[in-house]
Amino acid sequence: MHKLLAKQLAKTTDRAGAVDLDALCSAVSDAYEEADQDRRRTDRSIALMVEELDLLNSRDRGKLLAELKQQNNRFEAAVENMTQGLCMFDGEYRLIICNHRWLDLFDVPRDLGRPNTSFRAILEARLAHGHYPGRSIDELLAERLAIHKDRKPKTFEQRLANGRIVQTFHQPMADGGWVSTFEDITERRRNEAQIAHMSRHDALTDLANRVLLREKMEQCLARVRRGESLAVFFLDLDHFKSVNDSLGHAVGDAMLQAVADRLRGCVRESDTVARLGGDEFAILQVGAAQPTAATALAQRILDVLSTQIEIGGHQLVTGASVGIAVSPNDGDCPEQLMKNADLALYRAKQDGRNAFRFFEHDMDVKMKLRRSLELDLRKALAQGEFELFYQPVVNVSTNEITGAEALLRWNHPERGMVPPVEFISLSEEIGLIIPLGEWVLRTACADAATWEQDISVAVNLSPVQFKSNNLVTTVVSALASSGLPASRLELEITESVLMQDNDSTLKTLHQFRALGVRISMDDFGTGYSSLSYLRRFPFNKIKIDRSFIQDLPGEIDSLSIVRAVTGLGSSLGMATTAEGVETAEQLAVLREEGCTEMQGYIFSPPRPAREFVKLLRNPGRKLRAIR
Repeated sequence: MHKLLAKQLAKTTDRAGAVDLDALCSAVSDAYEEADQDRRRTDRSIALMVEELDLLNSRDRGKLLAELKQQNNRFEAAVENMTQGLCMFDGEYRLIICNHRWLDLFDVPRDLGRPNTSFRAILEARLAHGHYPGRSIDELLAERLAIHKDRKPKTFEQRLANGRIVQTFHQPMADGGWVSTFEDITERRRNEAQIAHMSRHDALTDLANRVLLREKMEQCLARVRRGESLAVFFLDLDHFKSVNDSLGHAVGDAMLQAVADRLRGCVRESDTVARLGGDEFAILQVGAAQPTAATALAQRILDVLSTQIEIGGHQLVTGASVGIAVSPNDGDCPEQLMKNADLALYRAKQDGRNAFRFFEHDMDVKMKLRRSLELDLRKALAQGEFELFYQPVVNVSTNEITGAEALLRWNHPERGMVPPVEFISLSEEIGLIIPLGEWVLRTACADAATWEQDISVAVNLSPVQFKSNNLVTTVVSALASSGLPASRLELEITESVLMQDNDSTLKTLHQFRALGVRISMDDFGTGYSSLSYLRRFPFNKIKIDRSFIQDLPGEIDSLSIVRAVTGLGSSLGMATTAEGVETAEQLAVLREEGCTEMQGYIFSPPRPAREFVKLLRNPGRKLRAIR
């Protein structure tokens, strides 16, 4: 406008600078008219732009509303289909949103699930359903608000009136509110409790197993150190094998269960009854006057086990032999007490069975024989009397040899071939297992290095070897000197290895894994705490104990255990190897249940190294079942 006016004024001024008033007025009028025209043009442009913007905004708003509606539907669907309950409260402790799962978990009425419902009203509804017996609304509100005011994420559990266990995840929000999710973990806790119970109790009789027995012995020995006494009973049933052989394992298992019930009836609540495996039982009697109380209990055991037991229409009579060791006189550690009770049991059997004997320090007849064997054993390694046999490990699906287990034999100059069951425990006791185990490792690795490159060798490790600080070095040295790749060496350990210094043992196992050596758990499921150890260490392989295989296919309990172990191995990515397979029927069951590998006499007994090499020359390295 100012520029237009200046332009018109320039036209009304003559060269002398005089101003023509009429022209000035006309110029001002023209300038305003021209400015008005510009303004109208601008207004029209603005109006058109506004119309276009309104049109665009209308389209965008519609699109945005549609997107928001779709997102809201998706959000509601996600919230309502969560397996967890969910709720969100604002800074005024009023409900923003929740899902039906949350309302159902805590029995909150549907009308209280609307937005703006107070937190107090919801707590009152939960209290009315009996979820917090003995608590007032003010106590509950103060407790929950204290959690919120802490302004930190929290996780806690609560048991509801209906017995369900709910885990809460509480997360504060920046605006002063909070969001919480709730998960029903009742089944998880129940399963964990069941696993924990299974790891410490015998599956057949529900008595304590070796793990729980040892814990109880440690507790009892603490009382012994305060001046009390502890009697340890070691007993097994007389002629139980004949029951199994004549009537079958189902009747034998039923008898073991009946014996367990009778033993429970013989003891006090403070005593402990355990099944050690097979027909072997142990009892701990603490806080009683000895030897009077032990004598009375032993006689009571013999009396109740000498009466008839009716099982499946069969009238059965079994007796028992009992050995007793009393602490502190007979030992002050679990191993010594069990050993002395076992020696007393051996004497009871020698004296005719169905009897009990206390441990006596002059029980040296057996010990003299063992001492003679010990002297021979100490010379055997230096004189080259040991030899490794190899039993093939066979792929269940293809019958192809995939590896071999190294088994130690002793060529005694007078007694002939001595099986390991007769000398391994003795070599552990006298410390010979350390050099003997090193010889086994070196020999097995050297032999395996001459086999085909995909054949592995498995070596059993003793619990005593894990107490040696040189075990890892020994394995590394055996691999290095033989040139055998670490991936072709498999170390087998039993659960008893893990029962000792767990932290140290697990550290050693992880060192082996870091080297590339494979680790397998041998004799899985024989009454220790297999499941708990599988949670602590990722084994490469689970070996199913032969005691379960021998009962296949007729024994339902054994079949269930085999099925559970193969399923467990598959889910955990572990191979499963069945031991002691002897019949075609057993092999068929293992194939059907998805067992990975097997070893047993159905394909081959353990063989000397030179004979095992011949098996590897079979076409495709396949073996034919011989039974």
